[in-house]
Amino acid sequence: MALQPIFKKAYWALVAGGGLYFACLLILTNTWVQRHALYAHKLHTAYFRDLNKPEQFGFAKNQTSPFSVRTPDGEKLYAWHILPLAVYAKNEQLLVGQAPGYTEDYTATESFKLLVNDPESRLVIYFHGNAGHIGQPRRTDAYRIISSGAPDKIHIIAFDYRGFGYSTGSPTEEGVITDAVAMVDWALTVAGLPPERILLLGQSLGTAVATAAAEHFSKTTPQVDFAGLILVAGFSDLPTLMLTYSIGGYLPLLSPLRPYPVVQKWFAGQMTDKWNTAVRLASYVRRSQKVNLFLIHSRNDRSISWTHSDVLFYVAASATSQEGLTVGQINPMKAKFNLGEGGLVNTWHIPNKAIRQEIVKYGAHNRIVTYAPIALIVLRAFGIQGCQASGTLNEHTS
Repeated sequence: MALQPIFKKAYWALVAGGGLYFACLLILTNTWVQRHALYAHKLHTAYFRDLNKPEQFGFAKNQTSPFSVRTPDGEKLYAWHILPLAVYAKNEQLLVGQAPGYTEDYTATESFKLLVNDPESRLVIYFHGNAGHIGQPRRTDAYRIISSGAPDKIHIIAFDYRGFGYSTGSPTEEGVITDAVAMVDWALTVAGLPPERILLLGQSLGTAVATAAAEHFSKTTPQVDFAGLILVAGFSDLPTLMLTYSIGGYLPLLSPLRPYPVVQKWFAGQMTDKWNTAVRLASYVRRSQKVNLFLIHSRNDRSISWTHSDVLFYVAASATSQEGLTVGQINPMKAKFNLGEGGLVNTWHIPNKAIRQEIVKYGAHNRIVTYAPIALIVLRAFGIQGCQASGTLNEHTS
């Protein structure tokens, strides 16, 4: 009998916790609250760290140049151009003499000229995930690894979507896609780079953004075919992701409602911004004359399950056929490689269209983009140093 008050307290604690949980979910159905939670664009360190001084993030003096790009609807996107280290070293004296910090007319700078005047230069446009800004530590680490395979060639443009960092506006799905298209268009028209020297790379939420940009340019006349599209820790669509998503990899959002699937799916269906990557990816693959697609995910990703990349692989492979293909039809025909501790690789090829999926063992959700396999994928996408999209892994065939 003495334990009865303890049970009562535990019961009411559970009731209170459940009530608070449902109250939070109901609040998240409000579009304004939902978008602030989804994009988390107000959670960043730019309040007390000046992004116009990239040297404090580990770059050499004037190796990284801040500038901005205007969108068609009047927003101002804040961006960095990060020079590859060997290019910087070769031109260090010239660059050190350049005015530091942000510039309005970026086309007049030496950094811009080093990108556009070098016929061997390659450009990776980096689409980051939610929260933070382009100077967050894991992202600056990613920039360095991305260019490490060819430090004399690979330039990087990183930018903040509207509402992130120093960019103006507030993020919405439509608005962020407009931002992505504007940034890619800047590379094509202002920088004048041919698309075969431009690579789109997205991580987490950025995979949905990069895919939307690639799909947009697959619909233009003439069609634009890039060197490649790399999706790191991608997902099929937001409502499906929300069913299993854990905040920070540890705090489940809708998983506690799994015993009540109708309620769980109702809450997932309240997402205002759907970010249906699977549909857009299929459209991009189907429309494009040339496809060089790379999917990479870590098995120990606690935020977004690697199975989402499986969905994207099969959707993309199916879209290479006019009639579509089932998983049962794709499996016997795809090439499979077992790299042991390096993970698993699946590849799919038809003429002019190559799809490569890597499921690595390590890297979790955010650190994976700073690991060596990312640098190798970038080299493969550009065809640098003899790397090919498919790789040559026959000795590891499972």
